[in-house]
Amino acid sequence: QVQLVESGGGLVQAGGSLRLSCAASGKIFRINAMGWYRQAPGKQRELVATITSGGTTNYADSVKGRFIISRENAWNTVYLQMNSLKPEDTAVYYCKADVTPRLAYWGQGTQVTVSS
Repeated sequence: QVQLVESGGGLVQAGGSLRLSCAASGKIFRINAMGWYRQAPGKQRELVATITSGGTTNYADSVKGRFIISRENAWNTVYLQMNSLKPEDTAVYYCKADVTPRLAYWGQGTQVTVSS
């Protein structure tokens, strides 16, 4: 069993920055890709950014150039640096850890609210 705990969400004005963290704990043998997803009210959950254990990153077009994903493999921790935030970035942000191609764990989510 793997637990993911997110932190760093909050309220920020448009143009501001936030840094999200997600730490994995429990019986961890190997975590492959880790990532961030978000879900706004009335919308489906969508991918924000992912990073493999080797450091390869992938971003949604809507956040390219503004968000940076990084991870510390030794600590099974992933970060999301969010800059130039916009009101449309408001959502609950979820951390995900892929253990195998068929097994993934999710965090409980952290609220990010960007005011205009």
